[in-house]
Amino acid sequence: MSSYEARFKVWRGDVRGGGLAEFTVEVNDGEVVLDIVHRIQATQAPDLAVRWNCKAGKCGSCSAEINGRPRLLCMTRMSVFTQDETITVTPLRAFPVVRDLVTDVGFNYAKAREVPAFVPPPGVAPGDYRMAQRDVDRSQEFRKCIECFLCQDTCHVVRDHEENKPAFAGPRFLMRVAELDMHPLDAAAETGLDRKTTAQDEHGLGYCNITKCCTEVCPEGIRITDNALIPLKERAADRKYDPLVWLGSKIGRRTTDRPR
Repeated sequence: MSSYEARFKVWRGDVRGGGLAEFTVEVNDGEVVLDIVHRIQATQAPDLAVRWNCKAGKCGSCSAEINGRPRLLCMTRMSVFTQDETITVTPLRAFPVVRDLVTDVGFNYAKAREVPAFVPPPGVAPGDYRMAQRDVDRSQEFRKCIECFLCQDTCHVVRDHEENKPAFAGPRFLMRVAELDMHPLDAAAETGLDRKTTAQDEHGLGYCNITKCCTEVCPEGIRITDNALIPLKERAADRKYDPLVWLGSKIGRRTTDRPR
């Protein structure tokens, strides 16, 4: 096994402030950035705080920024960097720092609670739900989300504008709204809930300008922009501005607007 000495800069501090601490640390073949952070903990900085759990890219816990790009520490191989490159590891920029590489991501859980849950179809028992396979396939992609919140972190609507957070759910939860809106068994409309309208008026869909930065950092490869946000925007615009949809709603001939 070959090894070399790498230069790392790791952000140390808390809510009161902090800065980058420099480390020279051994790197071995096949290691990922999380391995190196653990080695720094074991040999040089035992009080370094970092959040992690599965080390398999499935729990979303070890989100951070590596050389300014939101990534999972456990899925970023050291082999993608040159041996003479200085690697900088910092906490997620869009969320408040707790300590070192650990951030308070409570914003995301608050936004999750604001999205109304799936409404079961009336008169159908849970074991009797039936869907076409193409509808299952369509929403299955979104269920791959591991809630690492990298898409939330990289979205410039909240990353660069803290004041937008109260009005904007972010790509992860707009994707959840889109999934429910395209679900053929969701009976929210029968309770008076229009998910397209709430996406626009309550979850800030209009703030998204489809730069696709959320898609670019998703470790599961979910096409958040193309398959969730853009179709949701189109359906919301149809509901609000399409004169035929408006006319249909007035004469009672079109009471629901299923995804195209």
